[in-house]
Amino acid sequence: MNLSSLSPAAGSKKRPTRKGRGPGSHLGKTAGRGHKGSGQRKSSGIPAGFEGGQMPLQRRLPKRGFKSLIDNEYQIVNLDMLEQKCEGEVTPETLQKVGLVHKADKRVKILGKGTLSKSLQVKVNAFSASAKKAIEAANGAAEVI
Repeated sequence: MNLSSLSPAAGSKKRPTRKGRGPGSHLGKTAGRGHKGSGQRKSSGIPAGFEGGQMPLQRRLPKRGFKSLIDNEYQIVNLDMLEQKCEGEVTPETLQKVGLVHKADKRVKILGKGTLSKSLQVKVNAFSASAKKAIEAANGAAEVI
């Protein structure tokens, strides 16, 4: 066998329909596009969502809400996760290494779910009041960077 003897499987290749080739083909004259209107041209420029001049759905519906362009979301870490996976000094970089946050350059907030028995020096972007109290109660330090 060589490359020149290869051919596709029988029935897998279908010839394209030749439109506009006379009345005997059943697709002659208007070539299946109907009579008149913008759809008869080869580049019928009707955009997606066009409703024939009627007010489009995306303009009829009321607009709700607001999405701020400023990134104001925090990556959340709870005290019970710090208890399990962290030792000594805790920064966004160390949290990324142990798998508690995805990106070290995004903001991190510590929340007070769970208990903390270790003494940790935590340096992140934000703390809840209960988390800060629990860290300091365990002889640790909570510093906002």
